[in-house]
Formats: sequence, structure tokens, C-alpha cells
Amino acid sequence: MKRRDFVKTLGAGSLVAGTAVVGAPAVHAQTKVQWKMVTTWPKNFPGLGTGANFLAQLITEMSGGRIEVKVYGAGELVPAFEIFDAVSKGTAEMGHGAAYYWKGKSEAAQFFAAVPFGLTAQEMNGWLYHGGGMELWNEVYAPFGLVPGAAGNTGVQMGGWFNKQINSVDDLKGLKMRIPGLGGEVLARAGGTPVSLPGGEIFQALTSGAIDATEWVGPYNDLAFGLYKAAKHYYYPGWHEPGTTLECFVNKAALEALPKDLQAVVTNAIKVANQDMLADFTARNNQALQTLVNEHKVDLRPFPDEVLKKLKDLSDEVVAEVAAKDPVSKKVYDSFVKFRDEAVAWHNVSERAYLNARML
Repeated sequence: MKRRDFVKTLGAGSLVAGTAVVGAPAVHAQTKVQWKMVTTWPKNFPGLGTGANFLAQLITEMSGGRIEVKVYGAGELVPAFEIFDAVSKGTAEMGHGAAYYWKGKSEAAQFFAAVPFGLTAQEMNGWLYHGGGMELWNEVYAPFGLVPGAAGNTGVQMGGWFNKQINSVDDLKGLKMRIPGLGGEVLARAGGTPVSLPGGEIFQALTSGAIDATEWVGPYNDLAFGLYKAAKHYYYPGWHEPGTTLECFVNKAALEALPKDLQAVVTNAIKVANQDMLADFTARNNQALQTLVNEHKVDLRPFPDEVLKKLKDLSDEVVAEVAAKDPVSKKVYDSFVKFRDEAVAWHNVSERAYLNARML
């Protein structure tokens, strides 16, 4: 009898304990915060802007409404290229952009967006999540009070829109082209003039003659911008951005102020958005390309091999010089190159071999 009474008492205690455990998150359930996300993209712009919207909605839904995220397009709350500082200072809790825009803050930041002739989307994700890349990215952004995350990828981009044909390396000399990051440095080395412009200003600059050429993303985004109205020569491949990672960085103090479960919601929602954007671009790019070529009579052209070979040689020089500027950049560069070489060795007998076989 005493033993049964003990078991019953233990069971009752377990129920109470169970109630306490189950009920504990109720305190957290009362947590409701309103966050602002500032972006470098025009409001609701297909692919990039809608990717930011998707992430905001995902965080709100995954948190059960405990975090509400309002998205501000470029210029709505702060100018496009000021979102890094805005989130660092706490004016907004989240920023959505691309890391190569912040090379003025840290040269090493560029490696986490796109490196000419570098990693594809699949390889970037491998490096970031399982090759030490995220740890390095956190190290680069830590002095600014920011926590970065990969929030999307465009895949291999297009080479850009030109008002004249590019038949040799000499055709790049004197060319004023909107092209950011390391790709811009390579163009400068080839004799061109890189121009940094937010997306919303590209069309006007190209039509006015302020620039001679521009890269943006790929058919899906370029069609939405109407770039075919400003230039007819559309070149591929996007040697400068073979797998561009878009980012969402979060104010570290704001993130750490959240309960642990909501911190996990934010960081994992960013991972989901990263996967979703690449799928979106993969699904939509070819249809958009067919529209550009068949309906708008765009002149689709490959870069000559001679041009690509020269750009690759210049890219190797530029990237190595950037890496030599400071110890952090060198550390990131060494990790990036090591992973790239390993990925190439594997993909030669997997991805590349299969794609070649599929063309037989």
C-alpha cells in the first residue's frame, strides 16, 4: 500500500512537473516585438525584394506572431547603401543586401557575396555551412555588432547588358559599367571604369548614357527592370558572380535580447529563405530569358573565350591582392581557396561530368 501511495505521489509530482515544463514557454509566448528590415532593393522587386518579404513573413509565421517584421525598400527608411550602418546602430534590427556592398567597412566582406570565377551557389552553401565560412563571416561582422546569415542565392548570373559588342579585351577599355565588388576591381584592371549604383538607379543611368553597360542579376530580374529597353546586347556567363549569396544581417543586441527559441526562429528562417530564393531563380530564369530573346529580340551572346581567359587571369591577381591587404582578408581567402580547390576536384567527377554527359 505504501509503495502504491508512493508511486501515485510520484505520478502526481510528474504531472505537476510536466505541467511546469509545458507551461514554462508561456512566459515567452507573451513576448511580442516589432522589428524593421531595411533593404538595398527596390520595394517588392521580384526575386530580391520579394525574397526579403518572404523572409519577413516567414519569421512572423514561424514565431506565431511573436516577432512582426516590417520591410522597408531602398530609400524608404534609409538609402540603399546605408542599411549596414542603420542596423549596426540599431535604427533597424535587420538588413537585407549583399556583402560586397560593404567592402569599405571590410575588404573581407566581399568573399561572402561573390568572387569572380569563384564558388557556385551549391559550393557557397557548402563552404558557409560546413566549410568554416559562417564562422569567418561572423568574425568579420562582429566589430559592427552584426550577426550575418546567407538569405538567398541567384545562382550563376548573366554577364550584363552592353550598348556595344565585346569582341576582344580591348573593347573593355574605357567602358563605364555598373558592376560592384571584386568584379568591378577586375574590370578596372582590364581598363574599364566600374560604377557602383543601387538597383533602382540602373535603368536611368543606362538610358542617359551615364554608364555604357551594366550587370544586374539574370533574366528574371533584368526583365522586371526593363533593361532590354536600354541595351540590346546581353552577354553570358556571369564570370564576376557565379553564385551570388544575398545576406540578412541582424543587430546582435536585438537578436540576443530575444528568448532562445525566437533566436532559433530568426536564424533558421534565414536558412529557409536562402534555399527558397535559389529555387525561385532556377524556376523563373529560363522563361524570362525566352521572353527577352523571342519577344523583345534581345541579342544574346557569349563572351569570347579570349575575353574570359583574360578576365580570369586578372581576377586571380585582384583577389590575391585583396587578400594580402589585411590578416582577416587573408584568413578568409585561404579558407575560400582551399574549399574551392576541393569542390572543383569533386565536381570534376560529379557535377561537371554529369552535365557533360547530359549534353551527349
